[in-house]
Amino acid sequence: MSSDQIVAIIMMVLLLGMVICGIHLAFGLMFMAITFGLIFMGASFFPMSMLGFFGTMESEVLIAVPLFVFMGTILEKTEIAEGAYQSLHEIFGKIRGGLAFATIITCTVFAACTGVIAATVTTMTLLAVPAMLKRKYDKGLATGLVCAGGSLGILIPPSVMLVMYGPIANLSVARLFAGALFPGLLLAFLYMLYIGIGAWLKPHMAPAITENELRIKGRKLWSKAALNMLPAMFLIIAVLGSIIGGIATPTEASGVGSFAALILAAAYRKLTYQNVKEAAYSTLIVTTMVLFIIMGAAIFNSVFLFLGGGELIKNMLMNLPFGKWFILFTMMFILFIGGFFISYQGLLFILVPIFLPVVATLGFDPIWFGILVCVNLQMSFLTPPFAYAIFFVKGAAPPEVKTSDIYRGVIPFVFLQAVGLVSCIVFPEIILWLPRVTLGG
Repeated sequence: MSSDQIVAIIMMVLLLGMVICGIHLAFGLMFMAITFGLIFMGASFFPMSMLGFFGTMESEVLIAVPLFVFMGTILEKTEIAEGAYQSLHEIFGKIRGGLAFATIITCTVFAACTGVIAATVTTMTLLAVPAMLKRKYDKGLATGLVCAGGSLGILIPPSVMLVMYGPIANLSVARLFAGALFPGLLLAFLYMLYIGIGAWLKPHMAPAITENELRIKGRKLWSKAALNMLPAMFLIIAVLGSIIGGIATPTEASGVGSFAALILAAAYRKLTYQNVKEAAYSTLIVTTMVLFIIMGAAIFNSVFLFLGGGELIKNMLMNLPFGKWFILFTMMFILFIGGFFISYQGLLFILVPIFLPVVATLGFDPIWFGILVCVNLQMSFLTPPFAYAIFFVKGAAPPEVKTSDIYRGVIPFVFLQAVGLVSCIVFPEIILWLPRVTLGG
């Protein structure tokens, strides 16, 4: 190990320390990059960092980030989720765990409409958690499944995470969208299977509602449910249908989705100046945060790779025993542990560029590996101390819900996400079948 490589490792360790101490990741990345860049590269650091900025920001795919965020924020104000959840609540409520099933299904449908988790988690916390607590559901189960179900929005397309991953790995976002669909549905199925088994073994955890609580019954109930699902289906077809069908690129589809969300808002009489202003403001905040992290990571990686850090990590991984599958496990484990301390955006832009040469050397399919990374990083939303889904639920949940309840509730779902990740590794066709059938190759 050379002296420069030792400096690169020190640089990474100091960055982790700054993040743990509460410094925002983007500013930590920029500070470390500028400090070490000026010390070890001198004046040449500035033109190199500018080239890094330009190379990152010229990607037209990133235009989809603010558009998908705007689409999700507008959709949150249409109250589509409320109507869908109420119908599913009445359909499934008669069975044990029925409200939990309704919550997961609504989260899955809403995830396919938004691409960001904040809207889904907050909305479902306000809708589902009080309803489940009223019917004596276990607090941990109620909050844990909202955390897990709401986090599906970062995996099931249109996912902002996948939009950002595409330019990093030089992959088609449309193929990533197609590859992520079945893993997302697999996780939703695992959540429902866990709820069903848990409600059967411990009926008091997720009791059924009484027949008297059903306001609508029979054919009218199913008709109402179908009607409430139509707006979501319209948006899903408009976005995912246009991408997988080859009609539009993901960037173009993000514009289609934003326009479709505005149409739905107008149909629900929610297209007001105040709502559009709030949606635009929320979009600005999220997009600015993402772009600052992207810029910070671009110059940080430039300095880190200049010092030989990337080559060092590649050699360390390639020299591990037990073959390529153990190397893959190690990379997945590093991402999992990193998710405890660093946001998924930071891990995408810091670690993925370092791992990609290793993946190419080992001969793994890049689409398959990319979806594995995204399934893995979904766990970061449920693993404290920096677990965004837990914070969102705690902020919107009723006062009687304690943070300890949420921590207890998310543990089984983290294990289920790990099961989903292992399933995608053992059965790669879960990821690769749909891109091959719909997009060829």
